Amino acid sequence: MTNHEFYMNLALENAQAMKGQTDPNPLVGAVIVNENRIVGVGSHLKAGEPHAEIHAIRMAGEKANGGTIYVTLEPCSHTGRTGPCAKAIVEAGIKTVVIATLDPNPVVAGNGVKILQDTGIEVVIGILEEKSRRMNEVFNKFIVEQRPFVTMKAGSTLDGKIATHTADSKWITSPEARNDVHVLRNENMAILVGVNTVIEDDPELTTRIPNGRNPVRIILDSTLRIPLNSKVVTDGQAETWIFTAHTYNEDAKKKLEGRGVLIYHTSGIKQVDTDEVLQILGEKLVSSVLIEGGGSIHAAFLERQLVDKVEIYIAPKLVGGTQAPTFLEGTGVEFMRDAVDLEDLHITQIGKDFKFTGYPKYTRQQTEGD
Repeated sequence: MTNHEFYMNLALENAQAMKGQTDPNPLVGAVIVNENRIVGVGSHLKAGEPHAEIHAIRMAGEKANGGTIYVTLEPCSHTGRTGPCAKAIVEAGIKTVVIATLDPNPVVAGNGVKILQDTGIEVVIGILEEKSRRMNEVFNKFIVEQRPFVTMKAGSTLDGKIATHTADSKWITSPEARNDVHVLRNENMAILVGVNTVIEDDPELTTRIPNGRNPVRIILDSTLRIPLNSKVVTDGQAETWIFTAHTYNEDAKKKLEGRGVLIYHTSGIKQVDTDEVLQILGEKLVSSVLIEGGGSIHAAFLERQLVDKVEIYIAPKLVGGTQAPTFLEGTGVEFMRDAVDLEDLHITQIGKDFKFTGYPKYTRQQTEGD
């Protein structure tokens, strides 16, 4: 490992520690080194607060002059809720800037580098670039497409079941795996399920880890048949947004809105239009969604090629039963050549269970009306 990689790794670790706090902003870390000593460290903590470079410069003080700053994302060049970091780096007298990756926003990419280079600062780009891009996969999609990054999560037995034929589902996975799911919830801005999950399980859909944040609860309910006494309607622990189709019940809508639930209409006739759900969420600055629905909800998003990442927890158990539900239903592909492969697959053991993390590779071309 080179010196550049060593210090960039430290910056990446500082950035990663803030996961779940900064969205819709990116995760960014910075480390300032002068005369082979770390003199400043910073992370972006929350949208609207100073960026990582500013925290590091403030810590370094006069020791930043003549030093090198390692930053995981190209320093910003514009004034938003905070000032441009590229200008602050110039004013601090920093001699060299080492960047993991450029800003993915095509409107601003390279502008921060240009400001630095125009003042004679040496700029090095591409140190641990792929690691930085993967860390900010949510931001990288959202800033370009203005749509949330979608993660599909499921917990199943080895034979793919998410419940028995009697609908009993507690518990499939181990306590360790269930705790890991709460970490996922904390890292996402919204959690999405279908109304059947609410009717059958009455879940809270909250995060139960110390200092965790509760995601916005998204319910797909084409007719608004969600029970008015369900926890997501009554507990007040997090916002609940319900997406409907044209067939929604007007009386139920008024009662739900009276309880503080937000109702959004999609153009779907009998089913909620999943594309419109993501479009609306993007407009509301929701940059990440964790789908924890049943097999039909998972299929609705996967078949439309709307899933960006898959997190599957597999318990070493066998349930069997043709009537026992699976985590992926729907129509499915017609030919095996059209099966969705998972790329960059990682498998980790959590308790007695195994977690599969991968990124769908869609081979079948969507046709109009899919």
